[in-house]
Amino acid sequence: MSGRHTGEQHSHTVEGTDPQLYVGVHDPAADARLRPVLLLHGFSSSSKLNWEDTGWVGALLDAGRRVITVDLPGHGRSGAPEDMDSYSPSRIRADLLQVAFDAGVRPLQDGDPSSGLDIVGYSLGSRLAWEFGATQPEIVHRLVLGGPNVADPLAAFDLVAAQDYLADGTPIADESTARLLKMALLLPSNNIFALLSLVEAIKAEPYDPAEAVPHVPMLLVAGDKDERAASLPQLAGLARNAGAMVEEVMLPGRNHTNAVTSRAFKQAAITFLAV
Repeated sequence: MSGRHTGEQHSHTVEGTDPQLYVGVHDPAADARLRPVLLLHGFSSSSKLNWEDTGWVGALLDAGRRVITVDLPGHGRSGAPEDMDSYSPSRIRADLLQVAFDAGVRPLQDGDPSSGLDIVGYSLGSRLAWEFGATQPEIVHRLVLGGPNVADPLAAFDLVAAQDYLADGTPIADESTARLLKMALLLPSNNIFALLSLVEAIKAEPYDPAEAVPHVPMLLVAGDKDERAASLPQLAGLARNAGAMVEEVMLPGRNHTNAVTSRAFKQAAITFLAV
């Protein structure tokens, strides 16, 4: 990996509280004066697992891009705030906007390739990127959404069953809930109670991609073994109907877990964002 990395825990406040987010700013070896790329990881993952260990940060740096990584609340190296509001998608998007400004992101300007921001999201990160792109058109240039869905799987998560399992080992009947909780418990860096707060906050703010649609060019990517891939045409249709240019890529033999590690995914994203 070429370039310079600085890890920092921003102390900016939004509505009077500290989001305790760990932010990594990675600078390329040579400044190509290109707009930065914000990377948003998935549920129960982290910027290290999704983006650093899989080679995304290095590949983007080699392409001359400045990279901003953020660990979501309760994930990776971020803190676990006690207030529920810190976990709501709308609050997270507000924090991400502040992170972008703190990193020097400026509004888009015609003819200036260093202005604005590109975003790559995966799974939950794709939901956040979709909503961020729809609400911040003045800074978002292009979106790459990996493993996206028209509905948030966390909305159906059985919180009571998960809490009972953690309390006394009561088996979880719902397969999806059991799978997501098992995944969350695999990573020692995750604060499981913070992740459950995130699920509760997501349930309180249902995801409806038709409610606010980004008008920016976007690339939709999924593994052909990912059950969520079936919703790609619906998302693409929403964006095209709103006037956005959309490209779709299916990754042969990949599922929701391993699509993010695909070299073809990285290459497609870097090519798409080079415009």
